[in-house]
Amino acid sequence: MVISVVFIKVRDEESIEEALRRFKHDCERNGILKEIKRREHYMPPSMKRKIKSQEARRKVRKGRRAY
Repeated sequence: MVISVVFIKVRDEESIEEALRRFKHDCERNGILKEIKRREHYMPPSMKRKIKSQEARRKVRKGRRAY
């Protein structure tokens, strides 16, 4: 588990909107929002394995397609 903390210092002559935009960009770059969405609902290990195997099957089928 990696904990990443984002600090933004408001620059001179910078509006709050611009600082907030930089903060959101840093959060997105560090994967914080993605991690929050992943942890939003508990998923039992059996469901994780099921989804992982379904994605693997989907990749195999996608690789077999003839273009």
